Amino acid sequence: MKSLCIGAFFVVVCLGVILDLGILSKKNKSENTIKIALRRSLLWFVSGLSFAVCIFYFYADFRAIHTLDALQNYANRYHLAVGSFQSLETGLNTFAKTSALNYLSGYLIEYALSIDNLFVMLLIFKSFKVNLENQKRILLFGIIGAIVLRFLFIYLGSEVVHRFHWVMYIFACILIYSGCKMGFSSNSESIDPSNNFIARFARKCLPFAADSPAETRFYFRVEGKLVFSSLFLVLLIVELTDLVFAIDSVPAILSISTDPYIVFSSNIFAILGLRSLYFILGAGIDRFYALKGGLSLILVYIGLKIVFEEYAKEYGFTAFHNLILIIGILGLSIVWSLILPKPIKDPKIEK
Repeated sequence: MKSLCIGAFFVVVCLGVILDLGILSKKNKSENTIKIALRRSLLWFVSGLSFAVCIFYFYADFRAIHTLDALQNYANRYHLAVGSFQSLETGLNTFAKTSALNYLSGYLIEYALSIDNLFVMLLIFKSFKVNLENQKRILLFGIIGAIVLRFLFIYLGSEVVHRFHWVMYIFACILIYSGCKMGFSSNSESIDPSNNFIARFARKCLPFAADSPAETRFYFRVEGKLVFSSLFLVLLIVELTDLVFAIDSVPAILSISTDPYIVFSSNIFAILGLRSLYFILGAGIDRFYALKGGLSLILVYIGLKIVFEEYAKEYGFTAFHNLILIIGILGLSIVWSLILPKPIKDPKIEK
């Protein structure tokens, strides 16, 4: 039963990636229109939220938790704050609610962090003058790379936390530092390709050819020698940038739950549909300028939550309160952006 559910989940993930990144993009040439992108993004977002219902009703059977001992062993292994149980029915009900709430918290955090990741990609494409068709190709490799990276980070991180729980305090330091850095950094309008550390390092190690922005190949041969195009350089920067984002996002969600199935499923559903979301962000990212501040506040909060988790439990702080707080911060940052829009600078007059 368990292997069947895992197989079904990965089939759904693979189909989702193929449909969103492959088949549909070939059939529909106007897929980058805002209306179509908005419809697809909404569909993926609702699908991600709906998966919490499956967690609530079926996760106990999936983990083969049918006795109080099995439930207590799970709670001890993954540090699940479910307390002591008077009966199996009460324990399973608490387990179902906590698992679903942890999934939703992780999903919303990862979805919000993915928006910031896409914004950085948008700046990279703009700075390197990548055309729309090549942007689609880079996004394809970038999203597949994100899935692979998170799969590795999550399962390795979950196992490390299980064996050495004190590692969570290192995660807390990473999250607090990342949150403060994100809060005090400004949204640059462009990234200078010549000053980018990854670009300078890659150019020293690999041979690059001077090609046009319309080049569609990652590499080709010049006088018999293998050289790389600027498109490959953009791909390299995107993949390494996503690696940096994974270092922030994986500790953030592991602080919510160390169960690899909860963590990985919330990550995957947050990643699916990012390609459609990218085109929406490209049209109106500046409207939600306060979201960056909200994300920085969430990262700092999660880091502090790890440090003071035992004290929070004593005051009755549960997964439900955690979810409400995350929704509140994200909602407030979005409402703030809409009510108090960012002043639009006067465009420069070109002579």
